[in-house]
Amino acid sequence: MKHWVVGLAATAIVCLGGCGRKDAAEAKSDPPRAVAVAVVKAKHEDLSRELVLTAEFRPFQEIDVHAKVAGFVKKIYVDVGDRVKEGQLLTVLEIPEMQDDLTRALAAKRRSSAELERARDELLRSQSSHEASHLSYARLAEVIKKRPNLVAQQEIDDALARDRVSEAQVSAAREALSAAEQGVQVATADEEKVKTMSAYARITAPFAGVISKRYADTGAMIQAGTASQTQAMPVVRLAEDHLLRLVLPVPESVVPRVRVGTPVAVRVPSLNRTFEGKVARFTSQVQLSTRTMDTEVDVPNPALMLKPGMYAEASLVLEQRDDALAIPIQAVNLGDQKKSTVFLVTPDNQIEERPVKLGIETPTKVEVLSGIAENDLVVVSGRGSARPGERVEPKIVDLAALKGGE
Repeated sequence: MKHWVVGLAATAIVCLGGCGRKDAAEAKSDPPRAVAVAVVKAKHEDLSRELVLTAEFRPFQEIDVHAKVAGFVKKIYVDVGDRVKEGQLLTVLEIPEMQDDLTRALAAKRRSSAELERARDELLRSQSSHEASHLSYARLAEVIKKRPNLVAQQEIDDALARDRVSEAQVSAAREALSAAEQGVQVATADEEKVKTMSAYARITAPFAGVISKRYADTGAMIQAGTASQTQAMPVVRLAEDHLLRLVLPVPESVVPRVRVGTPVAVRVPSLNRTFEGKVARFTSQVQLSTRTMDTEVDVPNPALMLKPGMYAEASLVLEQRDDALAIPIQAVNLGDQKKSTVFLVTPDNQIEERPVKLGIETPTKVEVLSGIAENDLVVVSGRGSARPGERVEPKIVDLAALKGGE
């Protein structure tokens, strides 16, 4: 019995040893299993690097409309929300004393005109008297030359004196006429001034827009909005909204890339729409407190869908590359410009770590300046289980399916 047990154990040991050698031989003969990796093809496409800034829409221009002269609101023709055209009548003021000023100015002008006519008549009379006196003296002077003793010297002297007096009267009449003409000009200017001030009783819109606020009602007393020491009440507030502007605080690092005319994509989350704008102007000065430069983007609003005060996300294009060789940013082992690499799948389905030189970078893609060619397969997912030189099974995937990379 004991010999039977020992023999059975020996047989089992030999069997186990033989089986183990057979399994090891079979495992050694099987080829290594290829690792499945997700890849994409390097392709040429247009790339742009953008800066997204948030701001709120402002009217292109907005003012409080004041009265030039003080008066009572006789009639107001607009209310909040009304759209007005340039030059449209907004309100009429009642200014009773203005009519009295106009009457006084017209009377002063008539009086000045009458004085001008009288000065003209006086000049004609003085000129006629001077001509007669001068002719009398000239005749006596001619006679005295031919017959020296025929006329007394006293008579000649009197004639000369009368000639000089009449000449002086002509000069005085000319000066009086000039003064009368200036008086008419002053009276006319006073009349025009009163008429101009009277015209300010009709307040019109300086530009087309919408009434965003109304301050005054019929019968309200409006002070003249010309004195800085008084808080004059406006009539209405007018905003131009056919064209809106965004004021973007551009960081100092981006300031050198800002150019007038650069297109800007303006997305309005509340409308879920994107509008086209462009950089219209900038301050050319970095604010010390924020280290930013105010940059204004004009956005046309012909359909009036956009409202002042709405928030918008403006995408400012900083760099543009047309027909650039691009790959997903998930495919790059990022280092500096000289040390960045990608896992390239060779034609025999092996992994090769290839150094690449990068260009501009977008949130999802990066430009490759050198290192790979178009249609090369680069690994975007599964890199953690792949090693250089290892055989893989590449599977081309849609980039949209790569949410967050590996």
